[in-house]
Amino acid sequence: MGVMSNPLLDFSDLPLFDRIAPGDVAPAIDTLLQDANQALEAVTQPAFPADWSAISKVLDVATERLGRAWGAVSHLNSVADTPELRAAYNEALPRVTEFWTRLGADERLYAKYKAIAPSSLDDAQRQALKNAMRNFVLSGAELQGEARERFAKIQERQAELSQKFSENALDATDAWSYYASAGELQGVPEDVVQAAQAAAQAEGKEGFKLTLKMPCYLPVMQFARSSALRETLYRAYVTRASDQSPQEFRKYDNTQLVREILALRQEESRLLGYNNFGEVSVVAKMADTPQQVIAFLRDLGTRAKPYGQKDLADMRAFAAAELGLADPQPWDWPYIGEKLKEARYAFSEQEVKQYFPAPKVLAGLFKIVETLFEVSIRRDSAPVWHPSVEFYRIERGTTLVGQFYLDPSARAGKRGGAWMDDVRARWLRPDTGALQTPVAHLVCNFAEGVGGKPPLLTHDDVTTLFHEFGHGLHHMLTQVNERDVSGISGVEWDAVELPSQFMENFCWEWNVLRHMTSHVDTGAPLPRELFDKMLAAKNFQSGMQTLRQIEFALFDMLLHTEHDPAQDFMPLLDQVRAEVAVIQPPAFSRTAHTFSHIFAGGYAAGYYSYKWAEVLSADAYAAFEETAGKDGEPDVQTGRKYRQAILEAGGSRPAMESFKAFRGREPSLEALLRHQGMA
Repeated sequence: MGVMSNPLLDFSDLPLFDRIAPGDVAPAIDTLLQDANQALEAVTQPAFPADWSAISKVLDVATERLGRAWGAVSHLNSVADTPELRAAYNEALPRVTEFWTRLGADERLYAKYKAIAPSSLDDAQRQALKNAMRNFVLSGAELQGEARERFAKIQERQAELSQKFSENALDATDAWSYYASAGELQGVPEDVVQAAQAAAQAEGKEGFKLTLKMPCYLPVMQFARSSALRETLYRAYVTRASDQSPQEFRKYDNTQLVREILALRQEESRLLGYNNFGEVSVVAKMADTPQQVIAFLRDLGTRAKPYGQKDLADMRAFAAAELGLADPQPWDWPYIGEKLKEARYAFSEQEVKQYFPAPKVLAGLFKIVETLFEVSIRRDSAPVWHPSVEFYRIERGTTLVGQFYLDPSARAGKRGGAWMDDVRARWLRPDTGALQTPVAHLVCNFAEGVGGKPPLLTHDDVTTLFHEFGHGLHHMLTQVNERDVSGISGVEWDAVELPSQFMENFCWEWNVLRHMTSHVDTGAPLPRELFDKMLAAKNFQSGMQTLRQIEFALFDMLLHTEHDPAQDFMPLLDQVRAEVAVIQPPAFSRTAHTFSHIFAGGYAAGYYSYKWAEVLSADAYAAFEETAGKDGEPDVQTGRKYRQAILEAGGSRPAMESFKAFRGREPSLEALLRHQGMA
């Protein structure tokens, strides 16, 4: 295939996802790496001016193309994994990593940036320059000789290990299945049973195929009456990709990968002159030190623990009195929790789900976004990687603001979870002078529709959709023209979850929710009475849920500050659980082995960001509570102020400045505790 006909080299508009084939990856990456290397050589020549725009016109244009093409390949690797694509991705990964590592540590380029006069720049460019100088140091630009070579090797090896960790987690999840009988599935929701039967039939098998994908795993754990069935799935789920999984799945064990990743991070930190990776991690965040983070988590944990203990006591008493479970096992808790919730609030997740057909939810989400942020959202067309993917555009008046892909459904070859990723950033292009509009990916893993009906979302799914859309808005509504600090770029990692968690609040507002419900069979809207029960149940077990997040976050930070990578990491996890958790998992549980956020997803020594950003988002949302109309309608003026201070500013200034511009003060913990019923 000629270079000109390679879809990965066509930057005229959106990625040609319907045409990209594994065979396109190597030749496209070869070409783009060659272009990027030439650009790097050109701007680092002694005669090349130390001028932001001149460097950007040559270097940023070349590296942005490389980033966009590799972004498309990485995206397909996450949502449409095949053996051929995986091989092509893994072949190119070391070369791409090597280039970015070398670029980040190039002392000639560092010197060029150092020589740029900040007075020649606008505010956004100055912030971008400041970030660039910091990143050069963190990328090893000040290292010499052997230390420099070793640093580069560490980056390549880490990229390889993270990718392998991610593959093992996906493969271990995909490889396991269990064919249940109808008798075992008593209590499981009808749509889950139908989907399981269809999955078995598609393979020409009898019975019902159960998997560890969330749309199947979670309802079985919550609703299956058979404790034995729950145990079967639970054991498989918590031992995925570990030394505790069945023998035939041990090839996916992530134990050694985790140990090597931790050792390399420790070595990298020492090369940069830091004591540990936690210290490196907070340099680019709002937090000042790992100790500050640990203190924040322990403080919140101490406040939440009495609520968590009460949650557990309630469940124990209920299990003994109503379910005949005097000694509940780990796989019984989700079932007990669901039954207690049904008994206490007289509704079930299954009942609620009938009112949330996906198309109706999406329309409701768009309505609140359009109202609050003064934009319109319309269907659009673009090449896609799967028939279920939709594409939309956001406009203000007649001006295009941004576009996004929505990939809602769980399927084989698609990694679990939900995420937002950028396709391209808003940028006043230095090569053409044209304004490039931002484009985002919004990816979820919802159950498919069954029996000719639309997909039905749980209220949790609805919240997830709003969360990812919040990230998308941060990326797409930016008004910053400097690529490195537009949208989510350049935003401190522990503030990047503010807009996403902020959007979740609307899922608990009657005036928002009632517009996005319609019973799948009757078309009736969600009854107010049912909503009131949901609201009463909103903080059901919030103590336990908070402690669970703190357990993950504290384990992550201690792992990257106080843990010796040469030692087994399981005792540390046990120690954290003993301190924080109210339910102790069984000895065979290995949740760290699929903790992709910190071993394959950029949240290393940063998982606390979710909790810290919840503080920010709860406080930001309190501004809407203070200004809401008498019928609870959100105030458009407050929406405009939020949009301008936080969403439009992107990473063009420190997150604390943006927060203060919106709230007029620093954030406080009170709104979060109040929202979670722990005030």
